[in-house]
Amino acid sequence: MNMMENSKTKNIITAITLSLVLASCKAPMATVIKDEVKENIPQNFNQEEQQDANNNSGTTPWRQFFTDPNLVTLIETALKNNQELLITLQEIEIAKSGVLAKKGRLTPTVSAGVGAGLKKSGRYTSEGAGDATTEIEPGKEMPDPLGNFEAGLNASWEIDIWKKLRTEKESAVAHYLSTVEGKNFVLSNLIEEVADNYYELLALDNQLDIIQQYIKLQQKALEISKIQKEAAAATELAVKKFEAELAKSKAAEYTIRQQITEKENEINALLGRYPQPIVRTKENFMSTIPPTVYTGIPSQLLANRPDIKQAELELKASKLDVEAARKEFYPSLEISATLGLEAFKPSYLVKMPESIAYNLVGELAGPLINKSAIKANFQTADAKQVQALYEYDKTILNAYLDVANLMSKVKNIDQYYQLKSQETKALDQSIDIANQLFRNSRADYLEVLLNQRDALDAKMELIEAKQKQLSTVVDIYKSLGGGWK
Repeated sequence: MNMMENSKTKNIITAITLSLVLASCKAPMATVIKDEVKENIPQNFNQEEQQDANNNSGTTPWRQFFTDPNLVTLIETALKNNQELLITLQEIEIAKSGVLAKKGRLTPTVSAGVGAGLKKSGRYTSEGAGDATTEIEPGKEMPDPLGNFEAGLNASWEIDIWKKLRTEKESAVAHYLSTVEGKNFVLSNLIEEVADNYYELLALDNQLDIIQQYIKLQQKALEISKIQKEAAAATELAVKKFEAELAKSKAAEYTIRQQITEKENEINALLGRYPQPIVRTKENFMSTIPPTVYTGIPSQLLANRPDIKQAELELKASKLDVEAARKEFYPSLEISATLGLEAFKPSYLVKMPESIAYNLVGELAGPLINKSAIKANFQTADAKQVQALYEYDKTILNAYLDVANLMSKVKNIDQYYQLKSQETKALDQSIDIANQLFRNSRADYLEVLLNQRDALDAKMELIEAKQKQLSTVVDIYKSLGGGWK
């Protein structure tokens, strides 16, 4: 009879196990999309020119790329104090803790504890009747109510038979690495912002010098117009026109001064400090020659740009999440065990082996009927991995377009700067000619004013062109993946 019962029990366990395995075979498959953007990345940024894979400015450390010692000092301060960067560093710590949490699930959970309790069973119950007729020792009946004192270790362990827990740990590691690349991307952006704002500040300094020179020129022109009016060689209208132009120039001076203050504070904000003067040298700004930038080939962006590597790691993590979610359809095996001492009186705890108690249970469990929550989690993870693929492709495409656009901008801004230089020289010469003619009453005051305005505008635009020239080189350096090494 016992053999028949054992055989039935084995058959039942086998049937349940087969049911669980068959149910797991119906687990859905993840969506697979071909990554055409990465596979079809062009060989060059410009089809008319061939790039050299051995020359890539994106691999140049930022300390070698930037040669202005004042700018280097500002960048160093920003890397220490910038709040956005510090926030990103904490995100890395959070992700690192996530890896430790997933890793911890691979090992048994062990806890120690003590407990005490009291129980009174009814006399006319099987338990109460049994206790009443039982002697613990000869002549000693079971106490009523019955105490219970215990101390021991509890352990539980989910056996990773489908490598689901390992997959979750690998996903956490990939996410952690993506936060590291995210930090590198923040570094790259921060260095770009500091450099761009620094060059804009130097441009404002030089524009302030130009407007102050223009104010002196207007003051001289106003004095000449007053002298000519007294000599009946000019009218009151000319005097008023020069007075108005002088007032306009002085107003522009205060506008630039305010812009300088705001730009200094913008840099201070990036450096994580309260407002203070920005140390700089403005005299050599217009003679600064931007460094030559070498782009390498487009495929190098995949290895150099932190945002692309971050998106790639997030894609890897999302794919692992889908794999882990799919394995939720499989049965899980969990083992739990207890080992300790148990007795109804504390004094009996030290009597061994009688007080030793242990328990060992293995449980194989899996979903059979209601799988809606598991399906929903899988579908969510699957949609997120498709979303991560599109995000990865978008990042690659935007990176390529950034470099292609900036390469064109570098060439065009250089040509623009050269032509603006020619325009400025020509207008400077025309100012001298117009002033000479005006002193000799051979030119109208309007000609003098127009020449001076044109020259001022040209010089302002020339300074802006120099700033754009320098900033564009910084931007393409960052777009190639430079700035974080």
